[in-house]
Amino acid sequence: MELLATVPLLIIDDLGMRKLPSTAAEDLLEIVMRRYERASTLMTSNRPVEDWGKLLGDSAAVSAMLDRLLHHGHVLARLRGFDGRKKNIACASDWIASDEVSGSRRNRL
Repeated sequence: MELLATVPLLIIDDLGMRKLPSTAAEDLLEIVMRRYERASTLMTSNRPVEDWGKLLGDSAAVSAMLDRLLHHGHVLARLRGFDGRKKNIACASDWIASDEVSGSRRNRL
């Protein structure tokens, strides 16, 4: 926990993508409190902030955590309904399909 509290930039990517332990809200709040006004934290999630209380199982802890994160924080983007990776996968699969149909299987990187 001490290392997480002291690194200059902590990136928590895809919060809520996996099932979290019952202590997740308390643990995350502890990390955020230790880092508050001392170090930078970047969080990403595909879940709306409104769902984090249910996701972490402790609405009070999530409220306290968000209060600290947003006090000096910035919301960089809120994307809805678009996943660039899915678009890239669709483009890649279209390209592969057209390449197979044409019969030319050259490396095109």
